[in-house]
Order: sequence, then structure tokens, then C-alpha cells
Amino acid sequence: MDGASAVSGMHLAYDLSFTHTEGRWNQPGSWVGARFPDLRIFVEIARTAERAGVDMLFFGDGSGIPSTWRGSIDTAVELGIQWPRHDMAPVIAALSTATERIGFGLTYSSTFLHPFYVARLLNSLDHVTGGRIAFNVVASTRGADASNYGYANLVDHGERYERMEEFVAVCQALWDSVEEDAIVADPLSGRFADPAKVHPIDHSGAHFTVRGPLSAAPSPQGHPVLVQAGNSARGIAASARFADVVFGFGADVAGQLRHRTALDAALQARGRDPRSVGILWAMQAIVGRTAEEARARRDAALSFWTPEAVGVMLSHNAGYDFSTLPLSFRLGDLHDEIVRANASPAGFVGALVAALGPDVEMSRAEFFERAFLAASGMDHTVVGDAASVADHLEENFAATGARGGYMLSSPSAAPAGFQDFSELLVPELRRRGALAPMYAGRTLRENLAV
Repeated sequence: MDGASAVSGMHLAYDLSFTHTEGRWNQPGSWVGARFPDLRIFVEIARTAERAGVDMLFFGDGSGIPSTWRGSIDTAVELGIQWPRHDMAPVIAALSTATERIGFGLTYSSTFLHPFYVARLLNSLDHVTGGRIAFNVVASTRGADASNYGYANLVDHGERYERMEEFVAVCQALWDSVEEDAIVADPLSGRFADPAKVHPIDHSGAHFTVRGPLSAAPSPQGHPVLVQAGNSARGIAASARFADVVFGFGADVAGQLRHRTALDAALQARGRDPRSVGILWAMQAIVGRTAEEARARRDAALSFWTPEAVGVMLSHNAGYDFSTLPLSFRLGDLHDEIVRANASPAGFVGALVAALGPDVEMSRAEFFERAFLAASGMDHTVVGDAASVADHLEENFAATGARGGYMLSSPSAAPAGFQDFSELLVPELRRRGALAPMYAGRTLRENLAV
């Protein structure tokens, strides 16, 4: 995001990673006679979001069924926790034919996949969508995913980010390997393309050897918009290296400001203008026509979260089996154990250490009380009518630097939760002048001003 655009108004994306899991399928407002992965649900969300002027529909990904809690997938499967999940590339291709302006974010792991494959796929999707693709590159912190790609254990945390940086560099070189005007298609001479403008990349690195060039025509955006969500120190350093937009977390303003401050310093160290990189903050919202209606929907969503469900969710995301916690422990010791397992040093436990300090003694009961808020997303959820939720977003946007916007998710059923965003919340924000201009450009890159 350029310096002028980054402060002109907030951008909005909808996080559609979990439209059906964690009990959403059983909430009021779900489609009658249709459940995930029925394409009609996504088409309805996409069309109403585009009418409202939402910038992007975002799809996270994970390829493993949660199995860290008690070493079994059974509870995750029985309750539908982070499962099932599909590769959403075909869904995005279909949605692009039902829409014209809204962008799409797609997630792939640089730890498990090869950059040539991903660069070629995203290039193709950028053509199909007319320049509306963003690539969310992740380092993957979950053992369930790793085991599906032949890893007995998670790759070292630092090595995952080294691989990510090389992965992205290869993708960027491949996207640049065919110049924009390489294809001449001259019917008089019969000359299709100029070979002087198609270049091997001859990459040989620590993790990848790729000759290139990319066997594809240059895409509308040149490069997909690059998104990165790492909020550990190493993840933030990777964001500063290549991200156009950062997907940020932080249950409160203090946590968000820690991330923003660290990112700004890392960007400056790389010679990048901190104003040019916005953060889309993860924000879960429940919007009702009245505050009472919104609170009733919150209570319905919270009814899913039994202690067992909390344990499955947190253990999966942290890469640590919290069923083994002793009755009391020192936070720093737990954090060190998670780090030794090569899981993320950030996440829920990392946030606790940052907020409370490593020397705090915590009981198992207190840990799970706090874990309930994190697993359910209630530690970063705003509940109310459109006006009160808009008030919160405006205040938070200003407090965190007015650079970026929000990645909105819903604990309610799909499509109802997102329809409430599009029909109640987004129009209220637009009426106030709080949003960035609606589809100011042709591509997602232009619309996000990155």
C-alpha cells in the first residue's frame, strides 16, 4: 500500500477459511439443503460481498486433520474441528466467473510444496480471474500437515522461514522470466513470441534448483499480491522481505501495536517504507440488527466450545498436546517446550508470555479458561449492531496506525454471518467514509494500492 492510500481508509477482506467447521454448519442461518463444499454458498457470499465493495475473499488452508490432542483425529472428525478442508483453487476459478471486481486470496505452504508448481498455478489463476489473485504464503506449523508430506517431525522453525524466503524469491523470478511484451503474435511474419524476452532463471539455492523460465504467459498483475501472516520475530522478518500485505493477529491493541512496531522496524531495516505495507488485522465479528440479536448469535456460537473442543483446537494450532499439561506450570517453561518441538514460538502461548511474562505460574484450570477465549476467537471478537461494530473498527484502525484494515471472520453460519457483514456493517462503514475507495482499479493489486 502506498503512503497516501494506506491512510485514506480501511480495506476489508472476508476470511472464508472456516465457513462450516467448529459447529457453524449447525447454527441458525446456514443454507437449507446445502453444506460445504456446495459452491452455491460461496457464490452467494461472493456476490453480496462484491456489491458491498469488499476487497478480497480469503481462503486459508491446512492439509492435516487435527491429531495433536491425545494423539488422535477422532475428536476433530466427530466434532468437525478444522475439518474438512479442500483446495480452494477450483472454487476461486468458479467464483471469478460469478464476479467481476472482488479479489481472492489463496494459501499454499512453502514448506511442503515446490515453487515452480505454485508460481505456475497462481499465474494461471491470475489470468482466469483477470488479475484478482493474492498468494498467502505460509510456513506451516502443524504436525498433522507435516506427516502428510512425509515428515516425521516439523522442520526447524528458522529453516521453514529460510525456505519460505527462497521459495518466494524463486516464484518472483519465474513471474518475471517472461517479459510483459514477449508475445508479439504477428500474423504477417508468423512470429508468436520474442525469445530474447523469455529468460531462464537458473536458480540454485539451499532448498530449490529451478532452471525456468515459467512456461506461461505473463499474468495481468505481473505478480500476485503477496500476503504473509507470521507474527514471530522470524515471521515478521520474512514479511518485511517480500509481503505486500500482512495478515496480523493480536487480541488487543497492545498486541497489535507490538506487531506493527516490530514490522515497521524490520521494513526500515530492509529499506522499505513502513507506510507501504498495511496489516489486515484478524477480527471476528457478529453483527445483528440489534445488539440483543448479536448477543444471541454469540451465545449460540459459544455453545460448541466444550473443554475437549478447546483442547483439540489449541493443540492443533500450537503443535503441542495440551492434554499433558501439569496442574500448574511456569509459562516460560511451556513456551520453551513448544519451541523445542519446532512449533511456532508465537501463537497463543507466545501471546501469553508477551502479555504476562515468562515467570508467571499458571494453573491448568486458568490456562484453559484463557484458552477458551482464544479457541473460540472471542479474544478478538466484536459483537453488536452495525453502528457499534463500526465504532469499534474505526477506533481500532486509528489506534493501530490506520494502515491496512481487517480480515473479518464469522463464528456464525454461512452464508448468514457474511451476509450480515455485507448488508449491515460494510454499508455503515462506507456511509461514514471509513473505507478505502471502492474498486478504484482493475486488479486486486490496484484496488489494495500495493
